[in-house]
Amino acid sequence: MNVSSNLNSLKSVLGGRNIYLIGMMGSGKSLTGPSLAKRLEYSFVDLDVVLEKATGKLIQVIFEEDGETNFRQLEKQVLTATGQRHSLVVATGGGVVTLSANWGVLHQGIVIWLDPGRDRLLARLRKDTIKRPLLETKDPEKVFDQIFATRAQLYAEADLHISVQDESAEQVAQNIIDQLPSILSL
Repeated sequence: MNVSSNLNSLKSVLGGRNIYLIGMMGSGKSLTGPSLAKRLEYSFVDLDVVLEKATGKLIQVIFEEDGETNFRQLEKQVLTATGQRHSLVVATGGGVVTLSANWGVLHQGIVIWLDPGRDRLLARLRKDTIKRPLLETKDPEKVFDQIFATRAQLYAEADLHISVQDESAEQVAQNIIDQLPSILSL
């Protein structure tokens, strides 16, 4: 079978099920998502972008003005609405896994954990220009470690775990496509 027929077979088995990218902040969900969507001929949705457009506020402002609990409720609403659609690659927020209600939506599709590992994530976040509200503290590394320890067990519930090294977003997307058959009946 050639690459094209393998991809067509994969798309057929997916049947339009959404693919949800989960992982810590800085794991590359928003970068990998568009490349994966293009390969699968899916649409790409970044939940944080949708949430910001829906509220007219930046994520950081929502955290500052409304708190994390209210942010998570808004995120749940956006995820639920997005889950009503099909043939999407969805970049979720890093904390989407913390609400058990979100797993009902996530498990209607394929959940993929992008995992660069702790040290690589911290290195990326140090270079990142995006403000991360949960890390706006005196000791962001300690807070990161606490968040990572809590979420790692939740991320492990994903259908597919992708270890990310220093590959490009395109290479990570191809890696996902290469590994998806291992969890699907092809």
